[in-house]
Amino acid sequence: MHHHGATFLLLAYAVAALAAWTALDLFQRLKGREGRDRAPWLGAAALSMGGGVWSMHFIAMLGFDPGAPVRYDPGLTLLSFLLAVAGTAGAFFAAARESLGAGRLPVAGVVMGLAIALMHYVGMAAMRTAATVGWRVDLVVASVLIAIAASTAALWASRREASIPWRAAAAAILGVAVVGMHYTGMAALDLAPVASVLAEDGAPPLAIAVSIAAITAVILFMALAASMADERSRLVSVLAAAGVGYWEVSLKDRSFALSPRARELIALPTDRPDGDVMNPAWVEDDEHLARRRSALEAALAGEADYDVEYPIAGTDRWVQSRGSLVRSRSGRPLKLAGVVSDITDRRRAHVALETSERRQKLLINELNHRVKNTLATLQSIAALTARRATSVEEFTTLFEARLMALSDTHNLLTATGWERATLADLLNKELRPYSPEKFRLIGPDVLFEPPQALAMGMIVHELATNAAKHGALSNADGCVTVTWSEPDADGRTTLDWIETGGPAVTRPSRTGFGSRLIATSLKGDLGGAADLAYAADGLRARLTFRPQKGTG
Repeated sequence: MHHHGATFLLLAYAVAALAAWTALDLFQRLKGREGRDRAPWLGAAALSMGGGVWSMHFIAMLGFDPGAPVRYDPGLTLLSFLLAVAGTAGAFFAAARESLGAGRLPVAGVVMGLAIALMHYVGMAAMRTAATVGWRVDLVVASVLIAIAASTAALWASRREASIPWRAAAAAILGVAVVGMHYTGMAALDLAPVASVLAEDGAPPLAIAVSIAAITAVILFMALAASMADERSRLVSVLAAAGVGYWEVSLKDRSFALSPRARELIALPTDRPDGDVMNPAWVEDDEHLARRRSALEAALAGEADYDVEYPIAGTDRWVQSRGSLVRSRSGRPLKLAGVVSDITDRRRAHVALETSERRQKLLINELNHRVKNTLATLQSIAALTARRATSVEEFTTLFEARLMALSDTHNLLTATGWERATLADLLNKELRPYSPEKFRLIGPDVLFEPPQALAMGMIVHELATNAAKHGALSNADGCVTVTWSEPDADGRTTLDWIETGGPAVTRPSRTGFGSRLIATSLKGDLGGAADLAYAADGLRARLTFRPQKGTG
């Protein structure tokens, strides 16, 4: 009769379950890798699973009490270890292929199961004790079948998308299966004690088992740490490829860690420390620094996610930094982690949009103002023309002519984007129907703003219309000379309109529409006045005005 200590059983199961978990986690590292990059992780997964199963076997063997002292052959013990690792490696290599045929997985499971069963029985053969050994064939077969079933399940689980709950359940079940295989194999053992011939010196089996379990656990945890570091490295690499940096803040001491891409985005040299998370050197603006600090405090306290935008000191770059608390499964906050990205283009587009909207609004207001002014001008022209006209036909003729004059001035302003018009342009536009010898224009460039240009255009039209009807432009010998000066210190310009060679003129008995329009336009937008002299040889008009609003 032989016995197994309960402590050894628990240690064996813990090692088997941890090995299964680690192997499944490492196997996931194969996804997305090609060629030689797969080999280290495949080997690590095989070593974790095979080595873990072997450690479980050896710990359980140390808990086995055959009723006589036990020692182990070093060569066969090493061979049992190599069998477990080699069998697992071969099976994992087959299962790792992207295109796996329908029969390949069961075959790989059989190979792995046989290797693990062989590991168990070679390990048993390494045992040296004062007893004769026999086997129950039915239980031996049962243990082999359990090993094959457990191996096939492990390979099947390794190919699935392993969420943490799934991986935990798979590791627990595989641990039970592997331990069950071992103890089924042990139950197949039939020992008959003989006289003891082996010394009983050496370390207690429990101490050896605990030591092996501890060493195995350390190795497996190191493998898990490497897997986690690799996962973080791959995440950082993917983020960097997308132009995004990674950062994290420890809640314990508020230490700050930045990925290389994050350093690049905030213009922090690689040879400089990460700095104070609350007072970073790359944020100089007090307003943005205070906003960032407030958002960071709220995020660290778990009150809100972290999301700020700010300019980088010494550059024209803007970044957005976003993050949230990373918590354990129990809900305990571990760290604040997030990403930083370049939003310079988006920021510039936003500023451009705001500028454009302020401009699309200014233009609307300006258009509204101009339409109102134009309608007021039209109303005035219509009213004054109606008072002078003696018939509908005369009203229509006069009104259309004045509308055309207003339209011509609009055309001049439109050609310059409604920014300016020159006095020479206004005069040439109005006098172009006449031959060049009928008029002379002498003066410098004088620029008008749009409202003043519209007013001056109507004045020039009235003067030219009067000359065509009653003055120098009404016969073949007449001529109109227009001279003007540069604006003086007060911003005023003087224009002289002189007609010669036309019919004799006399002062009209009443003030007509043209005279009233000239006086009104000069007094309004142009801020000036007119002096009209009806000389016998022709009209002489002196106009003083400000061509631009606010001058003087």
